[in-house]
Amino acid sequence: MVGSGDFKLLRDDGKRLDGRGPMDLREISMKVGVLKQAAGSAMVQMGKNKVIAGVYGPREVFPKFLTKPDRAIIQCRYVMAPFSGLEDHGRSGPNRRSQEISKVIKHVFENAVLVHQFPKTAINISMEVLQSDGGTRVASLNAAALAMVDAGLPVKDIITAVSVGKAGGQVIVDLSKEEDNHGQSDIPMAFSLRTGELLLYQMDGLLTKDEVDQAITMGHEAAKKVREFQEAALIEKYAGNQNSADNSMQ
Repeated sequence: MVGSGDFKLLRDDGKRLDGRGPMDLREISMKVGVLKQAAGSAMVQMGKNKVIAGVYGPREVFPKFLTKPDRAIIQCRYVMAPFSGLEDHGRSGPNRRSQEISKVIKHVFENAVLVHQFPKTAINISMEVLQSDGGTRVASLNAAALAMVDAGLPVKDIITAVSVGKAGGQVIVDLSKEEDNHGQSDIPMAFSLRTGELLLYQMDGLLTKDEVDQAITMGHEAAKKVREFQEAALIEKYAGNQNSADNSMQ
């Protein structure tokens, strides 16, 4: 086996520990419209990650001094449930890490939502990680993107996120927790596939310039696969609603 440090991340046959190749994603499941009280909601599972997201608004800004006269503000809350993983996440609620991720996701959606159509209002995004296994912020971004569309809010594109990194000396996509913790690099990315924009790029670890270029290319291709699941989840809900409406009229 080949690996990083004392923790081996590749098998003798060159495959990752779970049998995947460099471009293989973990199992993905997405469902839209899972919360009745939210304007829009979604549940996303990527590997063992399980995230639920709800979008609320546009609605009154609180506290009021945050109000912007010409646009809506985006307010994000990302938290991990205390029971979500093996680590001790403490009491339920935000901590330093969750506040940082909340701020990052807020900036991503500020560049995707047509906020100027809703002046003096707030759009709230709430994301709860129910189960974690590496890549929770990209799973949360994908869930929030679906919830935003489910809420009927205008966006430039559906945000699609995926993690890329380096483990066992190899650039790979969709890192598991072991690859995230023991690999050489982890890079969460978010794309607008319609425009080709890279809306999020964070890197933990070191890569060469060629590896950075390779990671972005691989991330873009992996995001196309994730996008198929997002579109299928939306079609499942809204095609199903249309069929129900048609049947009720017969």
